[in-house]
Amino acid sequence: MKIGIAGGYLSYYGFSEGLKRMKAQGYECLDDALLANTDNAIFSATPAEFERKLTERRKEIEDNGIIVSQTHGPWRWPPKDATEEDRKERFEKMSMAIVGTALMGTKNFIIHPIMPYGCDRERNPRMMWEMNLDFFGKLLEVAIANDVIINFENMPMVALAMASVPSTLDFVKAINSPNFKMCLDTGHCAILGMDIGEAVRLIGKDYLQTLHVHDNNGNNDSHWIPYTGVCNWSDFAKALQEIDFQGSMSLETFIPRQIPDDLRPLQEQSLFQMACKIAGRTF
Repeated sequence: MKIGIAGGYLSYYGFSEGLKRMKAQGYECLDDALLANTDNAIFSATPAEFERKLTERRKEIEDNGIIVSQTHGPWRWPPKDATEEDRKERFEKMSMAIVGTALMGTKNFIIHPIMPYGCDRERNPRMMWEMNLDFFGKLLEVAIANDVIINFENMPMVALAMASVPSTLDFVKAINSPNFKMCLDTGHCAILGMDIGEAVRLIGKDYLQTLHVHDNNGNNDSHWIPYTGVCNWSDFAKALQEIDFQGSMSLETFIPRQIPDDLRPLQEQSLFQMACKIAGRTF
């Protein structure tokens, strides 16, 4: 199991220096969120410029001895999916991001459901389900054409009918395609009160494609370091071994910015070692 992390190193140290520090700590792969922000200027680039920028980004990542294990697709906060125009705009950017995912050298494209009613209420769960089926059924065609796997992520919104691991898995099974799998977010699990080991076993090897690994207090999506919140990491590690999970142990957390620079290397190494422990690897 490779050890990966989201872009905390890149946002804190800068792209080039962050990659060097990731490699020095031992990380082998990156969960790249460049394509998550729908306001990112890369989405207004010409196709040729889009390809050039992402190809150059991939080369620098790989030149540092790291691969992109997964990308995160377009996401807006607060959700903006209420109108047909909103959904059309998001579909166009998701389609571009799928092409970008292939250019980055990975098959794994992580995405959230569309939320036409927002995230704090559920006016019509059946309608939301049908909208998502229609939206992702069409997006699946783009993914297949680019040899990309859409990874549908469980969410932390307790009022959202599609947020839980069981409902997310039901949706993935309803799509019924080898190009449509699941991303398990451990912190989101904790907020909805589900044990993360049980979640791994429920999803199983056939559907569990990627991970977002982080902890919290069971109430807030705080992206804490593992072993600092309510998640049962020993059972999670056991469950991953039981299903023979073949993806990467991808952290979606980072050392807090308030940690002094002279203490950061030690804290960063400790975080890497925690990921190794969960993955059953020595360091």
